[in-house]
Amino acid sequence: MRATTIHAPFDMRVEGVPDPVIQDPTDVVLRVLRACICGSDLWAYRGESARQPGQRIGHEFLGIVEAAGAEVTGFAAGDLVVAPFVWSDGTCEYCAEGLQTSCPRGGFWGSVGSDGGQGEAVRVPFADGTLVKLPADAASDDHLLTALLALSDVLGTGHHAALGAGVRPGSTVAVVGDGAVGLCGVLAAKRLGAERIIALGRHTARTDIARAFGATDVVAERGEAAEAAVRELTGGQGAHGVIEAVGTEQSMRTAVAITRDGGSIGYVGVPHGSGTGLDLSVMFDRNIALRGGVAPVRAYIPELLPDVLAGTIDPSPVFDLTVDLDGVPAGYKAMDDRTALKVLVKP
Repeated sequence: MRATTIHAPFDMRVEGVPDPVIQDPTDVVLRVLRACICGSDLWAYRGESARQPGQRIGHEFLGIVEAAGAEVTGFAAGDLVVAPFVWSDGTCEYCAEGLQTSCPRGGFWGSVGSDGGQGEAVRVPFADGTLVKLPADAASDDHLLTALLALSDVLGTGHHAALGAGVRPGSTVAVVGDGAVGLCGVLAAKRLGAERIIALGRHTARTDIARAFGATDVVAERGEAAEAAVRELTGGQGAHGVIEAVGTEQSMRTAVAITRDGGSIGYVGVPHGSGTGLDLSVMFDRNIALRGGVAPVRAYIPELLPDVLAGTIDPSPVFDLTVDLDGVPAGYKAMDDRTALKVLVKP
């Protein structure tokens, strides 16, 4: 089969690799119908996170089960399924608690020795604990498939951030970051009943999506100017909840500065250079809570799936460029150049 591999910074290739096969009786082999490029993939692309030459990449995908191991009970060949961005066994204490990202036998797609989602097929370990079945007729609905793909990561991650930020009906929420996760955080905050949603972002194409997703205000400034703008919009108090979807020192400082006393920050931006972004004495004095981390999206798919199927929420606008497998390297460049928000891949 063909799959995307990374060989060095800015050196993405689509090349022939061994076809996936059932290795353990709990595996399935899945033919990929939709995949995408994540903003976190760009850290490997830029050389800011280490990869071995030839390592697979991609962690967001859905597709059709082609073969199932002898101990798989929940899936059969022909089933349409979505994969969260980590696999998990579904039987450990962490999985039972809805924290599948801490499953001792779990792992991330594209890690050494595993398949990545940006290819034609994937071997899925612990299929019963990992995959979620989708309605079969969705396979023929291009728009719905694209929306369902967001369940693999960005929609659930935005939801995780909104929960961490303590979003509740009638609250005011600010969202730091105008990438796909930040935009899905806007969508999640609206779904959870936020009355006012302030989106921080400078790119009109992205803030237009934020408004369509439910943002009531947009702040284009950065740093102290952004902090002042949010304070002005909130009568000097700040937001009850803040979603931090970037992961830099500056973004975390902004998040703390615009949080109302007694409020919460839900952080899901992958940390890069954010080690000194928190002033615990400020957070202590102002009773600011910090919750978040890597999102256990497998726990959230059953809750979010019905709303996507019903069209109550539609995250598909975050995908603004579509490529085939050969176009994946160009898709990385487009996202790195910020000419694309999130690239959809149709193998």
